[in-house]
Amino acid sequence: MKVSVNLPNGYLPDQYGKYAPADQMIADHPVQSFPLTVSDLPAGTKTLALVFIDFDSTPVCGFTWIHWLAANIPTSLADLPANASRQLKEQFVQGNNSNAGRLVNGDPAISQGYVGPQPPDKDHDYTLKVYALDDQLPLQNGYWLNDFRHAAKGHVLDSTSIEIPSRV
Repeated sequence: MKVSVNLPNGYLPDQYGKYAPADQMIADHPVQSFPLTVSDLPAGTKTLALVFIDFDSTPVCGFTWIHWLAANIPTSLADLPANASRQLKEQFVQGNNSNAGRLVNGDPAISQGYVGPQPPDKDHDYTLKVYALDDQLPLQNGYWLNDFRHAAKGHVLDSTSIEIPSRV
């Protein structure tokens, strides 16, 4: 199983992060998800799931920042287009990102689905992990990362991850 994301010049393109155009921002946060391709799925894969997180955020805010959770993505969307988080949101479920946490007090308009990188201190490496699952998971929009981890137990056929750098 492989996942690929186009990284011109070795970084996530600006339109998916802190330098996104104003029409792709909500509450001063980038909301257009980046395109990605998942290939070489194992036999029996029924759905995909993804977790997009920032471990480099820990020194800044005290915890790993969740940027995007998505599950029950049909295998027909293994070639996920740009802005799928907003434009295709009816085709899969999306979890809460870190803007939904009580410690953050984020805008409810950006608490679910994709919210792009905005590294404040230095370039950050973001981790995208994609899972091939043997079934749909009993999750609804607004699930938390721990809900996914519990629901996915016994259903993960394979997983892969890549690091996606984003510039300060």
